[in-house]
Amino acid sequence: MNPAPSVIIFTVLSGMGFGYLALLATVHDYSGIAAFWHWFVGYALASIGLAASAFHLGNPQRAWRAFTQWRSSWLSREAWGAVLTLLALAPVALSDWLHLGLPGTFGWLGAGLAVVTIAATGMLYAQIRAVPRWHHWTVPVLFLAFGAAGGCLLAGLRMPSLLALLVLGGMMALHWRVGDGAFARAGSTLGTATGLGGRGQLSVFEPAHTAGSYLLHEMIFVVGRRHVPKLRALALFLSVVLPFLAMLLLPGRYGPYVAVPLHLLGAFAQRWLFFAQAEHVVGLYYGKR
Repeated sequence: MNPAPSVIIFTVLSGMGFGYLALLATVHDYSGIAAFWHWFVGYALASIGLAASAFHLGNPQRAWRAFTQWRSSWLSREAWGAVLTLLALAPVALSDWLHLGLPGTFGWLGAGLAVVTIAATGMLYAQIRAVPRWHHWTVPVLFLAFGAAGGCLLAGLRMPSLLALLVLGGMMALHWRVGDGAFARAGSTLGTATGLGGRGQLSVFEPAHTAGSYLLHEMIFVVGRRHVPKLRALALFLSVVLPFLAMLLLPGRYGPYVAVPLHLLGAFAQRWLFFAQAEHVVGLYYGKR
């Protein structure tokens, strides 16, 4: 699929933001002006990510309609989860800032909603059978791993960050390994797509249209095979290896200052590949798969 910058920004920043908010609500005990700035960063990341998602809609002014389909749509569930998380954590943030002494139960509720929101974002893609590479449990788990790693790095938690980065590296490798053979395992071919497979070997004589279309622009994108290993190595190196070394070797608070920007760059690289390598079955009609 053609990687849209808005969706990449949405999934990366919102995942890190909600991961950080969950930790602020349960682990850290900042107070006063320090609490204000930490909560501000978490809310800003989550809000910027969510706002970016609206730019990928055909009619952004109708984004509110996403909230009406929560019974059947993971997009709607993700939208509700995001709003409920931000609302549930607002009293906790105010309590930390203004020394109100709110019970910790409120923080755990909001943290649980944050985790559910990240998982729902992953399920937006894992539910799509037409993209075999995504239709697997590793996708929501990978999103959760990125949220945990990004949140721990922002929070400056050394040992949790190291563990979360190790898990993230393993999940990235597993997702790539499973995804590379997913299209073949799905058994989708030009014959199954057209229903003419019983007539022998098929090939595309002429495309359905010669002008550009939404399908050609959004659903059909091919990454050169020689570039994939390099991009994967870059994503793994930036999002996991270098942040791990920074948190392990740099003293005190300096680790996160180096690790967070590197991890973000790696997350953007991984998420670009996540969309660019997604082979939609509609490409079969154009002889692209």
